[in-house]
Amino acid sequence: MSTTIRTLGRGLSWALLVALLAANLAVGARLYARETKGADHESAYDKMTLFTKVLEQVRASYVDPAKVSYKDLIYGALRGMLQSLDPHSQFMDAESYQDMKDDTVGQFGGLGIVVGMKDGFPTVIAPMEDTPGFKAGLLSGDRIIEIDGKSTENLALPDVVKKLRGAPGTKVTIRILRPKTQALKTIELTRAEINVPNVKDAQLLADGIGYVRILTFSEHVADDLQKALDELTKKGLRALVLDLRNNPGGLLNAAVEVSQKFLRRGDLIVFTRGRNEKQQMTEKAYGRIHYTDFPIAILVNGGSASASEIVAGALQDQGRAILVGEKTFGKGSVQTVIAIGDGSAIRLTTAKYYTPSQRVIHDRGIEPDVVVPMAPEDWRRLWLQRARPKGAPPLEDENGEEIKPVTDVQLDRAIAVLKGVMIYKQHERPRLLTAQP
Repeated sequence: MSTTIRTLGRGLSWALLVALLAANLAVGARLYARETKGADHESAYDKMTLFTKVLEQVRASYVDPAKVSYKDLIYGALRGMLQSLDPHSQFMDAESYQDMKDDTVGQFGGLGIVVGMKDGFPTVIAPMEDTPGFKAGLLSGDRIIEIDGKSTENLALPDVVKKLRGAPGTKVTIRILRPKTQALKTIELTRAEINVPNVKDAQLLADGIGYVRILTFSEHVADDLQKALDELTKKGLRALVLDLRNNPGGLLNAAVEVSQKFLRRGDLIVFTRGRNEKQQMTEKAYGRIHYTDFPIAILVNGGSASASEIVAGALQDQGRAILVGEKTFGKGSVQTVIAIGDGSAIRLTTAKYYTPSQRVIHDRGIEPDVVVPMAPEDWRRLWLQRARPKGAPPLEDENGEEIKPVTDVQLDRAIAVLKGVMIYKQHERPRLLTAQP
């Protein structure tokens, strides 16, 4: 009996809450409509009346009464409303909100892939080296259409990420569609702790051209890059190839700290625009050390996203670097988490990132100055090839046939571009400065 009374009480409280909410919204909508007369303004009052009518009809007539509590219906409506805006906006109930906060601390297991939404599908932005996703053969651009046998259609991006994560050692099965070949493939992966270095493969190539690859923009990337640059400078650095291919991004402040190393103090790096003044942000170059006296080529491709695009766009717009490769992914929006008060919260897209020349990054990407195509399959083979120890037998495909060595055509073109710039600078005539009358 007591359980029935408690359940009834909860139902009445939700009914009362809905009634009060509808009344308050109706009054507010009427006042708003009076203050904002004109054909361009929708009637909030009419729309809230419609919502309330549909809510009550569903609650009264839907075949399964267990699914039509006021809380379930309203939460479902909120999820649909936020999800309809863009793949990154989301309504989170109390449990989901707590899970999101827990994800910011401690270790979690993953697949070593960064996922974004493209053309309505969760899509692999980039698989990181030496991770389960990379070893399983996932490629940039692969669409994840199923996770553990369930479709990802209409699934919000944060929910996709949550399903892919899990305790290290546990398994997850995904089904992918490879757009280029339209091939379908089912892959079982074992989650692992993902520890990817920030900087790798720093070396001095021929003619004083240095090469540094940044794999991710996490907390200490600027320090790791500085160590690499210090070593290359000692060896006679005259030009630099900065490799951001398949770098899915990371922290905004890390992108700023990397960018400012190659810009003049005070140069604009990135800014955001949103509807509210609080969402306006500008980042400029500061710091102590600025390398402005040698040419730079930046390698980018479809797996370069987020922080990678901020760095590439800033150095390209400021005339500090030549971009070589393919158009970047196009991931450049700002999400703000707003707590609602009952333990739930919304994640809302509130601004977009812009390069110094006011180019929007989101959904457009950054176009390279020198376009050099390279298939994702060739990219993966290239890094498998480089990771093999000396003397190891050649790579073989699934049929046991030898895979021919892959040439890094993008790196070769970047080196050729830098050599041309260096020759030009060497023979450039000094400009004659004359006094104005």
